[in-house]
Amino acid sequence: MSHLNANQFPVRTFGGPTALFEYGGLRFLTDPTFDGPGDYSRPGRPTLTKTAPSTGTPADLGRVDVVLLSHDEHADNLDTSGRALLADVPLTLTTPGGGERLGETLGERAKGLADWQSVELERRDGGPGAITVTGVPAIHGPGPREEVEANTGQVVGFVLTGEGLPTVYVSGDNASLDAVREIAERFAPVDTALLFAGAPRFPMVFDGNLIVLDSAQAAEATQILGARHVVPVHHDSWAHFTEGRDELKAAFAAADLTDRLDQDWVQHA
Repeated sequence: MSHLNANQFPVRTFGGPTALFEYGGLRFLTDPTFDGPGDYSRPGRPTLTKTAPSTGTPADLGRVDVVLLSHDEHADNLDTSGRALLADVPLTLTTPGGGERLGETLGERAKGLADWQSVELERRDGGPGAITVTGVPAIHGPGPREEVEANTGQVVGFVLTGEGLPTVYVSGDNASLDAVREIAERFAPVDTALLFAGAPRFPMVFDGNLIVLDSAQAAEATQILGARHVVPVHHDSWAHFTEGRDELKAAFAAADLTDRLDQDWVQHA
């Protein structure tokens, strides 16, 4: 296993859950959200309020080979502009249910991954073997998975591996450290972790309990995974986040993990 430092594995973040990185010569984009600030509502769901614009546009992305979509049912993970973008991407990996829904328009370019199911992708960097993307557990709220999914829907995380490449974990909207422990049993130590955090809560959903990791749990997840490089995402730009950059920095400092945080993220104003 190759262990790369943060400067050797750049991740560009755009606000919210959207990040772009290159792996094995392929360009991966997480949860595309580029719509402007405003209220986003669906019948029977809490209104989501976007408070800040993305730091880029789809036109800024360049080539995107694969979208890693943790779930398709919430506007803060896939919005109107994000859906439009999927039409031009060769492959979108997401939940089993999301694969079926998106497949109605995208056909075979949308694929759902169940827990531990993987796909192999051809590398573009001339390296040996293939890139393996594995779907891993993610639970979008507290309590038993079946009860959570009945309320907030399916979510999937991803682990990327390949010969001579770093192990990369993309958590998706996960609130379960037990799920992180399951992932660590199979894949730790992780070289780079994109951790969705922000401590989002809604008073009317799960009695206001966390539906994604808070800052202290993100630091604990880092320890569980043995992650050497952490890029926090999905902690800003939406009103339902109760913790942000300052709380994340403080939590990682308290756990003596500041050196694990991505330096570009730390220095971001």
